[in-house]
Amino acid sequence: MQVLYTANATATGGRDGRATSNDHQLDVKLTTPKELGGAGGEGSNPEQLFAAGYSACFIGAMKFVASSAKIAIPADAAVNGLVGIGPNGKGGFGITVALNVSLPGLDKAVAQDLINKAHEVCPYSNATRGNVEVTITLL
Repeated sequence: MQVLYTANATATGGRDGRATSNDHQLDVKLTTPKELGGAGGEGSNPEQLFAAGYSACFIGAMKFVASSAKIAIPADAAVNGLVGIGPNGKGGFGITVALNVSLPGLDKAVAQDLINKAHEVCPYSNATRGNVEVTITLL
C-alpha cells in the first residue's frame, strides 16, 4: 500500500488524560465514562473519537463512490456512529459499531447500493472487517 497521509497523535494519561495531534489541530481532554467506572464529566473518550472518525470517514467513502457513479450526495447527508465497548469473553475487551446513515432525498435503492459500496472502500470498514461487529442502517 502506498501511504498518502499519516496522522500523528499522542495520548498521555490513558482514559483520564489528553490526546493531541502533532500539528495541534486536535487537543482533547480524555475522561473515563461513569459506565466504565470513571468519574465522567467534561472530556471525550476513545470510543467517541472512534465513532466520530468512522462516521466522517464513511461519509468520505460514500462521496468517493458517488462521484464515480455520477450520483449527487445530499448536502445534509449524515452518519451517526455508535461505538460500544464491553468484555469480549476472552479476558479482554471488544467493541461494536453501528452506523446510522441518513441520505435525505436519495432513492432508497440507490442509497443502499451506495452504502454497500462505501462499506467496501472505507478504510475504517476495511480495518474492522472480521474483527468488529459493524451494523450499517439506512435511515
